[in-house]
This record gives sequence, structure tokens and C-alpha cells, in this order.
Amino acid sequence: MSALGELQRMRKGSRGTLGVAREPKKDNKAAFAFLLPWFAGLLFITAGPIAASFVLGFTDYNLIQPPVFNGLDNWMRMLGDARLHKALGVTLVYVLVSVPLQLACALALALLLDKGLRGLAFYRSAFYLPSLLGSSVAIAVLWRQIFGADGLFNQVLSMAGIEGKGWISDPDSALSTLIVLNVWTFGAPMVIFLAGLRQIPAMYYEAAATDGAGKWTQFRRITIPLLSPIVFFNLVLQVIHAFQSFTQAFVVSGGSGGPSDSTLFYTLYLYQRGFGNFDMGYASALAWLLLVIIAAFTAINFWAAKFWVVYDD
Repeated sequence: MSALGELQRMRKGSRGTLGVAREPKKDNKAAFAFLLPWFAGLLFITAGPIAASFVLGFTDYNLIQPPVFNGLDNWMRMLGDARLHKALGVTLVYVLVSVPLQLACALALALLLDKGLRGLAFYRSAFYLPSLLGSSVAIAVLWRQIFGADGLFNQVLSMAGIEGKGWISDPDSALSTLIVLNVWTFGAPMVIFLAGLRQIPAMYYEAAATDGAGKWTQFRRITIPLLSPIVFFNLVLQVIHAFQSFTQAFVVSGGSGGPSDSTLFYTLYLYQRGFGNFDMGYASALAWLLLVIIAAFTAINFWAAKFWVVYDD
């Protein structure tokens, strides 16, 4: 009888007031210990500098003396900063021209490689390689050698009897060389397009061909609608990347912004103000303005997506 009573007491102790067995308490100390380096990096490497830059945007700070609060002076200076307005114009032209051309080239190559060419892995790697190297200093230096006054491009033109010029030193063509460089780095979106094309069922094309639809009609009615989420994804990423372009303009122009500031990208001007003029307070404000601009373009893309992106299965 005592044994039965002890068993009942054990059962009663292991259950709650509603008769439901209590779950053992979980020990998350190990998980938090493994996550601690990540949280430390987030706080001290990412979140901390972001918050500091926001505060510095309202100060006069030269990296040597302590920052002095100046309210909205940095933001008001932007209204009358002619070089900032020039940098904004150059960057907008660069984004609005290079990104559509880059995506068009990427899609065209993806359609070609989707035909089942022999050695597809080699071609895919070869076309992807410029994306890995396009933002490097070495490629920017190479670009200066190609489009310089005595560069390879002019040598090719001379073989056809055409007299070239200094494409980088001419303000009418300097930005175009950087646009070509960005278009040349189409490898990353091309690989994403190729993966998306492989997910389109072949039966759609077979049914369209049976109904007499040509290749162009199939492309407009099948490929583009079903690939539109991939196009949207690449568009958002490449717009953000184009706004953040810095290395190409810095190396090709020698850090000056090119002739007549024709290649003065926004990030290059921000660098000049912060590390050239030691006007870190104003540079911090410029950085936050760039964040607002990128966020605005991203929001516009998401708003416009509902008119042309198809998510139907």
C-alpha cells in the first residue's frame, strides 16, 4: 500500500494542476555562447558604427578634434553643394543606363547557354569570372590601359582607319567607359537567370509551338512572365550595387572624379569629403543621404513590381 501511495505521489508531482506533464526546462546557455561572437560583431562592427555615423551627421568633426554639434548645418549645406548635385547626376545616369544594359546582356547570354551547349560549365564559369573581378583594382587599372589614348581600343580602331581619342580623359566619353565596365560584369545575374530558365517547364513551350506560336511570341508570353520574379530580384540587387560603385571611378579617374567631374560617383565624392577634406561630419550625413536614396529606389521597385512581376505557379 505504501508503494502504491508513493507511485501516486510521484505521478502527481510530475504533472501540473491540469494533469499535464511538465516539460523539462531547456538550457540555452550553449546556444547563446555560440551566438555571442555574432552578437558582438553586430554590436561593435555593424550597429555601433551605424549609430555613430548617424550622430556624426549632426556634428562638425575633422577626425582630430572632438565633434561639435551643429544641428542641421550639414544637411542644409547639401542644398547648395554644386559638386554633390553633380555627383548625384553622374550616379543616376550610371545606374539608369548601366543596370538595364547589364541585365539585358545577362539575359541574352543566359538564353544562349540554356540551349544546351557543349561545355556549358566552362562557358558559365568564363562569363561569371568578370563579376568576381569587376570591382577589383586590377581590372580598373586594366580598363585605363584599354581605353587610354594609346590603349588597346584605339589600336583596334586604327586598324580600321579610325582615329581614336583618350576615352577616359574626354568628359564626353569617360562615364561611358565605366558604364561599359559595369555591363561587362554581367556574370552574377546571368547565372541567376540561367537557373531561373531551367525551372520553366518545357511543356509550356511545346504547347505554344503546337498552337503555332513563334520564338518571339514564346519569349514574350512565356519566358518573360515566368522569369519576371528573377528579373525583379536581379534588378533590385544590381541597382543597389550600382549606387555603391566606388573602385572603378576611384582608380580610373585617379580619385579626382575625372575630367569636369564626369566620373564623380556619389561614393567617390563622399570619400573625398571624409578622407580628403577630413570633413567627417558632412561625409556621415552624405552616407545617410545615400541610404535614403537607395531605400527610395528599392521601395519604388517593390511598388512597381505589382504591375509586371508574375508570381503565379
